Amino acid sequence: MAASAAARTIIENCAIATVDANDTEYASGYVVVAGNRIESVGAGTAPEGLENVVRRIDGAGHLVTPGLVNTHHHFYQWITRGMATDHNLFNWLVALYPTWARIDEPMVKAAAQGSLAMMARGGVTTAMDHHYVFPKGSGDLSGAVIGAASDMGVRFTLARGSMDRSEKDGGLPPDFAVETLEGALAATEETVKKHHDASFDAMTQVAVAPCSPFSVSTQLMKQGAELARRLGVRLHTHGSETVEEEQFCKELFGMGPTEYFESTGWLGSDVWMAHCVHMNDSDIAAFARTGTGVAHCPSSNARLAAGIARVPDMLKAGVPVGLGVDGTASNESGELHTELRNALLINRLGAHREAALNARQALRLGTYGGAQVLGRADQIGSLEAGKLADLVMWKVDGLGHSTIADPVTAIVFGAAAPVTLSLVNGKPVVEDNHLVTADEDAIARAARTEAQRLARIVAQG
Repeated sequence: MAASAAARTIIENCAIATVDANDTEYASGYVVVAGNRIESVGAGTAPEGLENVVRRIDGAGHLVTPGLVNTHHHFYQWITRGMATDHNLFNWLVALYPTWARIDEPMVKAAAQGSLAMMARGGVTTAMDHHYVFPKGSGDLSGAVIGAASDMGVRFTLARGSMDRSEKDGGLPPDFAVETLEGALAATEETVKKHHDASFDAMTQVAVAPCSPFSVSTQLMKQGAELARRLGVRLHTHGSETVEEEQFCKELFGMGPTEYFESTGWLGSDVWMAHCVHMNDSDIAAFARTGTGVAHCPSSNARLAAGIARVPDMLKAGVPVGLGVDGTASNESGELHTELRNALLINRLGAHREAALNARQALRLGTYGGAQVLGRADQIGSLEAGKLADLVMWKVDGLGHSTIADPVTAIVFGAAAPVTLSLVNGKPVVEDNHLVTADEDAIARAARTEAQRLARIVAQG
C-alpha cells in the first residue's frame, strides 16, 4: 500500500530518542506512522495536510523510543518461577531439569502467554524464545509458543533449541527429556520450513539453537550450524556463562568455549550467544572479528552468581550486544525494561566502574543492539523513516519520574516507567499500561493452573 493511501497515526509534543546512528533526540517532536512503517520523525509538530489521519496523540509528558528487543528468553520457565533460588547455574539446572522434563503443550502455551504478556506490557515489541526442552509425547511445543506470540501481536523469533547429551552421556538433563541427533535436526528443519518468514516485515522468524556445549553433542553443534546456513537462518546458543562451563569445555574438548565454538562453525555474523560472562581478550577479539553477537542478561547472571559480563569491552571492540530477560526461573520479574537499569548498574561494579555504561548506551543495548543481534537492524531498533512502526511511549511526568529532567535518564535510572502506548507493526499492543491484545487476568489464571498441574505430576513421580 502506498504511504499516501495508508492510515496514519501521529504522535506529537513528546520527547523522542531515535537511537539512530547519530543518537538524534528531540526535546519536543513528532512521529508519523503510515500503515506499518514509520513515515517521518522530527522536531516540532507534524507536517500539515497529511491524509488519512485516523489517530492523533498528544504525547506531552512522554518519551517515545524504539520498542525494546529481547534477545534471549526461555518462556516455559514462567511456570517454574521462584524455585532453586540459592543455586549456581549447574546446581540450578540439576534441581529444575526433572521438573522441566515433564512439560507439555498446554503448559508451554500458558507459560508463553505469561512471559509474552509481561514483556509486552513493559515495552517489548520484539520477543525471542530459546525453547530446547522437548520431552517425548509432549505435543507441538514450537507451535504453541509461536501461536502465543501471534495472538499477543508482538514480533517474534523462535530459537528452536535441542539437546542430545543426557545424563547417561555426561550431560545434565534426564534421558527422556532429550532428542536424538537425527530427530533434533529433522524437527528443527521442519520448524524452519513451516514457520520462518524472511520478509522485511516478518512477524515470525526461526533460528537454529542447540542448547549449550554441556547438553549437546559436537555432532549436533556442527550439523546444526550446517543446517542453519543451508536454510539461511540465524544460529543461537548459550556460551561462556560460568567458570564451570569453561572447565567443562577444557576437560571434554581440550579447549575453551570460544575455541570450541569456532571449531564447530559457531562464530559468525549470523550467530549470537547468550550470556558470554567469562570472556578473555582473545575471546572478545574473536567475536568482534567474526561479528558474533551477544545477548547480555544481567539480572539472570546476578541471580545465578555467574559473574559480570565485560560489556564495555565488547562494545569498544565492536561486538554486537543486545539485552535478554533470560528464563523467568532465573529472572522472576520477566521484564526487559528492568534490564536497561540492571545492565548499567551491574556493569558499573566491574573494572570500568562509573565509566562502564551510560543511560543512552543502555537504551541502545535494549533497542538497536537487540535488532543487530537478531539480524534485523535495517527493519527495527531505531525510529527512522522507512523502518517498521515498532515504538513505545513511556510516561515520564508521573510520580516516579517527574523530577528527573532528562527523559532517557528517567526511564533507565528511574523506576519502571508506565507504557502509555506500544505499537508493533503499527498496531497497538499496549494502551494506558494494559495489554489490548490479551486478558492479563485470564493469562495469570491459566499459568497458575498449569504450574499447579506440573507440580502435581512431578510429585507423583
